[in-house]
Amino acid sequence: MGSDDTEVRWRGARVTGRSFRAADLRGSFIEDAVFIDCDFTDADLTGSSHLRSTYRSCTFTRTDLSDSIFRRCALVGSVFTQCPMRHLVLDDVDFTRAGLRSADLRGLDLSTCIFRDADLTRADMRYAVLRSVDLLGARPVGVRLDHADLRSAHIGPALWRSAELDHTRIERSQAIEYARAHHLDIDEPDRR
Repeated sequence: MGSDDTEVRWRGARVTGRSFRAADLRGSFIEDAVFIDCDFTDADLTGSSHLRSTYRSCTFTRTDLSDSIFRRCALVGSVFTQCPMRHLVLDDVDFTRAGLRSADLRGLDLSTCIFRDADLTRADMRYAVLRSVDLLGARPVGVRLDHADLRSAHIGPALWRSAELDHTRIERSQAIEYARAHHLDIDEPDRR
């Protein structure tokens, strides 16, 4: 997949229902492509680049995404299971309704991503940068956000109630949201 001849066929490709099981896609360049209901189980996408591409309702099981780059991509409704994602670069990526159960997203800069209605159950997002990220409607049961940066992120009450948030950076207004999600009474100081 690494030669110029094969990379060309992934520019503007429209692929539906295809299996890429155990495919060697290392270093591939995928631009302006659309993949719908495709299976990338056990595929190796190490070091691949994805630009303005869509992966709708695709399956990524044990797919190696390490050292890959996704820019201006949509992964709407796709499911990621046991995928190595070390040193993954995600820039303006839409994970709406994506399945990221137990995903290892530690230390990644996710600040331009959308996780609306995504399943983040037991995802590990410790030390991740999630500034201004849309997490509304995300299923956050057991998500680990210790030491993450959540400033300006759009967060619903479910995340405040169920996420692990030790040493997490938030803004004052978010601290109030956290308190409300935990049914804490907030007293205003007497200003006499």
